[in-house]
Amino acid sequence: MKFDLKITDAKSKARAGVITTDHGTIETPIFMPVGTVGTVKGVHQTELKNEINPDIILGNTYHLYLRPGLDILEKAGGLHKFMNWDRNILTDSGGYQVYSLSGRRKINEEGVKFKSHIDGSMHFFTPENVMETQRIIGADIIMAFDECTPYPCDYNYAKRSMHMTHRWLSRCISHLEKVPFKYGFEQTFMPIVQGSTYKDLRQQSAEYIANSGQQANAIGGLSVGEPAEEMYAMTEVVTEILPEDKPRYLMGVGTPINILENIALGIDMFDCVMPTRNARNGMLFTAHGTINIKNKKWEDDFSPIDEMGITWVDTMYSKAYLRHLFAAKEMLGKQIASIHNLGFYVWLTREARKHILAGDFREWKDQMVKQMDNRL
Repeated sequence: MKFDLKITDAKSKARAGVITTDHGTIETPIFMPVGTVGTVKGVHQTELKNEINPDIILGNTYHLYLRPGLDILEKAGGLHKFMNWDRNILTDSGGYQVYSLSGRRKINEEGVKFKSHIDGSMHFFTPENVMETQRIIGADIIMAFDECTPYPCDYNYAKRSMHMTHRWLSRCISHLEKVPFKYGFEQTFMPIVQGSTYKDLRQQSAEYIANSGQQANAIGGLSVGEPAEEMYAMTEVVTEILPEDKPRYLMGVGTPINILENIALGIDMFDCVMPTRNARNGMLFTAHGTINIKNKKWEDDFSPIDEMGITWVDTMYSKAYLRHLFAAKEMLGKQIASIHNLGFYVWLTREARKHILAGDFREWKDQMVKQMDNRL
């Protein structure tokens, strides 16, 4: 991986850069649509590529390990070929999914024993076998195996967990040296800063991660229920310490407003299930605020879904029609809403980039945050 930092905004810490991998370039800041099990839910690869047009998407190690399983992925030649996606892919390590299983898993120094949510079968993840799994999946960027702490979290638990995440990181790095790339292209490994919402722990973790000398760095354990102000405070603490010449990825964030505020704090990469999950429940994100398309007020509104027309669905269909699809529980409604929301999220980070390069990001960001805070 190569990272070329083009410019840092004069009135904030926002940055515009370019990441180059063997599967092409990623212009930052970037939003990465989440393709949990090798699919961005409800969206064909053609629409994903041509309409939403992200430089990179996510896959999920935990889910892909369980289904279709490593044997199938290896026979297919890795996830890119299996899902017919020729751009970049990042896989998370499964740490967050295992965390969210709470009652179905046991964590110790060696790793995590957990019950499959599909059939109840027992499995064991360690830093070593998760690195091997991510080699087989074959994403361009792979994540360290970490423990994501809940919110709220007791200080001593957060501290113990952070130190274990650091020990697991050393095991990940050491094991990756023994496991070669699988499909003829390089993989970039990212360690993850933890420490819950405790400033001193976040500082310690950021220093440890920065000193591990990897090509890019991530921040985990945020957007798990803490107030937005705490998330921003922790992000600021960490970006002060992480090296400027390497990409910074804030995992699992967030609302459009969260994304802009964290770009202003020096974050380059984001992912979140919110645009697709909320779309399936009838919530649309726009530059002027959020729409609950299920509300009766849209019943006879024949104006386009979004006059900005970021993706083809925005001007193809009316709000009244989309509301009808949700009322009739038609699958197409969820698909249209998903394409709209993903298109908007990717547009938002691209627009942020334009304003960083133009030198007026701060003013634009403040205006957008105010606009997007409306319920339409």
